[in-house]
Amino acid sequence: MKRLLAAGMLSAALAAPAVAQNPIKIGEINSYSSMPQFTQPYRQGWQLAVEEINAQGGLLGRKIEVIARDDAGKPDEALRHAIELTSKEKVDILAGGFLSNVGLALADHALKNKRLFIASEPLTDAIVWDKGNRYTFRLRASTYMQAAMLVEEAAKMPAKRWATIAPNYEYGQSSVASFKELLKAKRPDVEFVSEQWPALGKIDVGSTLTATMAAKPDAIFNVTFGADLAKLVREGNQRNIFPKTPVVSMLSGEPEYLEVLKDETPKGWIVTGYPWDQIDTREHASFAANYYRRFNENPKLGSVVGYATMQAIFAGIKKAGSVDNEKLLLAMRGLQFSTPFGPAEFRAIDQQSTMGAYVGKLDQRGGKGTMVQWRYADGKNHLPSDAYVRTRRPAEAMK
Repeated sequence: MKRLLAAGMLSAALAAPAVAQNPIKIGEINSYSSMPQFTQPYRQGWQLAVEEINAQGGLLGRKIEVIARDDAGKPDEALRHAIELTSKEKVDILAGGFLSNVGLALADHALKNKRLFIASEPLTDAIVWDKGNRYTFRLRASTYMQAAMLVEEAAKMPAKRWATIAPNYEYGQSSVASFKELLKAKRPDVEFVSEQWPALGKIDVGSTLTATMAAKPDAIFNVTFGADLAKLVREGNQRNIFPKTPVVSMLSGEPEYLEVLKDETPKGWIVTGYPWDQIDTREHASFAANYYRRFNENPKLGSVVGYATMQAIFAGIKKAGSVDNEKLLLAMRGLQFSTPFGPAEFRAIDQQSTMGAYVGKLDQRGGKGTMVQWRYADGKNHLPSDAYVRTRRPAEAMK
């Protein structure tokens, strides 16, 4: 019996190092097939971060392994993958999401399964406020934050009559609601004379612009992106609506979209975006150089988001000293981490990151779209007060 016990103890001792070397698993779910212009650079961004940390020996003596799945832009598909990654693959953390409705579905899964979820890209305010939960953290500047950045510029404009054009789903609805609320607070004299809600990916630009201009707006707030944005710009240029009518536009200064617009880029639009070729900070220069060396191309905003998502997760694991989700959750509240845009942190009260965005105007250089007169808007300066958050976020989410 003693010999058997000793043999068992020896076997356990020999097996321990092998168990300790099991990788830390991160389940990554994103719209790789439906939104490749953003999610392919995003994938490369997180790949770079994982390769860098593993070259340094990983975390907690273990390598990082990312298991990626494609949700095709569908909430049901995302949930199917989340269930498989959580139950079968036994991932330690979930991350990703592009569309806001997909992000909300994954956040609900995180709550029901008590699984930490880092929402990298979904911008809806609901994910950290009305439908927020203690297991969900969000990286990118939200619709509220980016609307607040743009309102700073919109409030200076003489325009009083505003029209909005936004995709008819959570992200578009949330963006318009925040923009209207914040602009009216700064400029009580403005009125919104038209709201157009084209279906995502199915915009009828002719009827959308006809209805918009029939209301005789002084300016337009645009939230369309991707192929819808390209169609809107092309038709608006042909009708001489742009640049004649001023436009304030969310996300339109991102390289993913400017590369498509090329010489059709409308001059003078006030946008949030990413002037990657003009940023000379130490953090960004290092990231951009390493990214180019690895992938032989310049970074896009998706690249930054993918890289920063993993940087935040790594910082949380280091601080917690564990991948236990309850310990990680507590470690990530108030967590400070680095990004190519500079330092950021997750606010404890709503688990929203303070990573900001760049605000500037669109122009053309060499037949290509670019941003000019830009500034970095630090996210922490465009978040609402704690009192405001308490009116929106469920009390149980703040425990």
